[in-house]
Amino acid sequence: MPGENLTRAEARERASVVRTASYDVTLDLSRSPKTFASRTVVRFSATPGAGTFVDLVAPAVHAITLNGHALDPAAVFSDSRIALEGLAEQNELVVDAECAFMHTGEGLHRFVDPVDDEVYLYSQFEVADSRRMFAVFDQPDLKAQFTFTVTAPAHWQVVSNSPQVGEPAPVPDGVNANGGVDRGTATWTFEPTPRISSYITAVVAGPYHVERGELTSSDGRTVPLGVYCRGSLAQHLDTDNILDVTRAGFAFYEEKFGVPYPFAKYDQLFVPEFNAGAMENAGAVTFLESYVFRSKVPEATVERRAVTILHELAHMWFGDLVTMRWWDDLWLNESFAEYASTLAAAEATRWTSAWTTFSSLEKSWAYRQDQLPSTHPIVADMRDLEDVEVNFDGITYAKGASVLKQLVAWVGQDEFFAGVRAYFAKHAWGNTELRDLLTELEVTSGRDLSAWSGLWLEQAGVTLLRPEIVTDAEGTITDFAVLQEVPDSHPVQRPHRLAIGGYDVQDGRLVRTLHVELDVDGARTPVPALVGRPRPDLLLVNDEDLAYAKTRLDPQSLATAITSLGLFDDSLPRTLVWAAAWDATRDGETPARDFVDLVLGNIEHETDSSVVLVLLRQLATALDLYVAPEHREATTVAATDRLLTLAEAAPGGSDTQLQLVKAFASHASTQAQLDSVAALLDGRQVLDGLSIDTDLRWELLASLVAGGRAGETDVAVQLSADPTATGQRASAAARAAIPTPEAKQRVWAAVVDADELPNALQAATIGGFGRVHDRGLLVPFVAPYFDALEKVWADRTNEMAQNIVVGLYPTDLADDERVDVLGATDAWLAEHEDAAPALRRLVLESRDGVRRTLAAQAADRLRA
Repeated sequence: MPGENLTRAEARERASVVRTASYDVTLDLSRSPKTFASRTVVRFSATPGAGTFVDLVAPAVHAITLNGHALDPAAVFSDSRIALEGLAEQNELVVDAECAFMHTGEGLHRFVDPVDDEVYLYSQFEVADSRRMFAVFDQPDLKAQFTFTVTAPAHWQVVSNSPQVGEPAPVPDGVNANGGVDRGTATWTFEPTPRISSYITAVVAGPYHVERGELTSSDGRTVPLGVYCRGSLAQHLDTDNILDVTRAGFAFYEEKFGVPYPFAKYDQLFVPEFNAGAMENAGAVTFLESYVFRSKVPEATVERRAVTILHELAHMWFGDLVTMRWWDDLWLNESFAEYASTLAAAEATRWTSAWTTFSSLEKSWAYRQDQLPSTHPIVADMRDLEDVEVNFDGITYAKGASVLKQLVAWVGQDEFFAGVRAYFAKHAWGNTELRDLLTELEVTSGRDLSAWSGLWLEQAGVTLLRPEIVTDAEGTITDFAVLQEVPDSHPVQRPHRLAIGGYDVQDGRLVRTLHVELDVDGARTPVPALVGRPRPDLLLVNDEDLAYAKTRLDPQSLATAITSLGLFDDSLPRTLVWAAAWDATRDGETPARDFVDLVLGNIEHETDSSVVLVLLRQLATALDLYVAPEHREATTVAATDRLLTLAEAAPGGSDTQLQLVKAFASHASTQAQLDSVAALLDGRQVLDGLSIDTDLRWELLASLVAGGRAGETDVAVQLSADPTATGQRASAAARAAIPTPEAKQRVWAAVVDADELPNALQAATIGGFGRVHDRGLLVPFVAPYFDALEKVWADRTNEMAQNIVVGLYPTDLADDERVDVLGATDAWLAEHEDAAPALRRLVLESRDGVRRTLAAQAADRLRA
């Protein structure tokens, strides 16, 4: 039985039979807290006499009519499909169903605000969850026109892809399906959409607070803008900043893409319990609610929101106007938006160092993903929906965007966007494949891209670039080459367009004194342009970060970095040094304690907030996993003391001060350190300019809970002071961190044995579960973890199952003598060869984390 899966072969076969024209979808959201009425009228043409199926996930189907003939739901509806036989050339299908509100962030999600008990709904349909709201041919190449009609409480806002028609029409009081009387409801009708894919349709409903604006499109139209959030968050909504970024993006994209904004309005809705960062619903983009800042956040988070706004706006053209035929080209959809949003941030907003952030955050993600055993070509083989669900990864987003950046450097930015403009003009409102874009780029650039595509898009793996330098007694370079090392698993030599930069310490600054651009290809590429020149203090073989490749520093360059990393004028070359040092640590070439020393000795000089954020994450990984276990406690205690010292010395109220305090609290373990956390929390210790606001208060309290210095009563007191949705998530994480066997067992029962937590509370609880100082608390759960995997995968939705499979994998016990995590993983894989491929992939990826951890610990153990 297909269950809820759909294969690529089935989608292709269906697309050969059916062409969709329109959907009229009527929803009544006012009848029950568990289900809603959904009526769909689908009009489509088909091969006469053929049979196919339409998708629907619903607890009940009341009636199905095909071309005027009633079909028996019990006979034709099974799993997620309604079978349709004997189709005519022109068809009309009517389906009346009872669909379920979801609490997993998929389909039509329902949330109750704990502050005021108001109900908020939003839809999330990528990959294939529009079928949870209405009957639909749920695949991206069967585009159609959608018209939504929605009945809901009259005091709500209801938003869809298109503008509403007139004012909501009041509904007379009447008896509902449960025998009660419906009062105070109204019906919203929306204009038909252009021809779009079902996964970017949207309905968002509830008493949302809205603030409005407008802009003038390049074709002279006035485009209405809306910014929405829950009513209880309205005081924190900084609409002006959001719209400033939005307007900058509109102007940038309309000029670069050569096509005016393709939809009638543009709403941005910040919604609760959202699983991703955002979703590109046409004209009605949904965002993670955490982007409404109720407390002070690092500048890195503000920049991330701006880039996310620009990413989703780019999708209005690339993804919504022109859409992939099948999910094999998901990478192009996401990578293009990732590249375009970073470019727009750097060239059209105040975040002019956005490429530094991209290098530090996105590329490091790509390099991690590309070294896993599950790595795949950028153009992935998406056999079915389960493949797609686990493929929203660092290859699809970050590697693809990195390779596009390399492509732009190779063909030229003007030529690249000329090809993009031709692509939009030719394929507007249609579906495409990769070759369609490459064809236009070949015309505008004059280059044959087939070989480039074969090497970069159709082969997996990341290469390593290492400098080979020979100098004479006077320090003059006598020979220089770039060595390209390829992994045994993916031995592909690729061409790289890159720059080599040389930096010298001059008057207290690290200044670039040489710069050479060249093409690197093959195992060894000589660089004669550097021969005869004085050897700089520091050399970067991927200056300006044009190439997609890991790099290494030669010993002299590393020595310069250790002493002079804060002397760079620009953040990007400094970030490339950080990246090279981290990659060498992850690969087990240099001891983890060397990286810890490098970070703690230089992070105070880092000026880029996103780089500080990434470095502190990497520091945590090094301390928790990569430092040899016999040195872990002493190294962690010393590092945590140093973080507090740095925080105390940081400029008052600075971004770095805030991030250092958060990092200190997350690592605090000794009684003296926990004393400092408690003093910060209760005001006995005050750092100049540091505000202990609500969210920071939760982080400090969680630190004390994990350290055994606070407990359930303290969490309850703080929750009573902050009974918001954010407070509930924070309290769930804190409670899960209580360091007792009984508390951990309660968490396990709630997350694994039961299935009642909504997605946001599930994720917070899982995060708190693994926050321990005594790793022995986690040992009893290793065997139950593996025992539960297949049942979890079978019984939960994809999103909820992934959270458990990845979040509860016992990586922190990799070196624990009481349990053999690697052996247990290998045993499960051997015994479950027929498990779902997507599940096996997640377990294999987690196993690789253990393998890497043990290799890094071995390298750290050899430190002199």
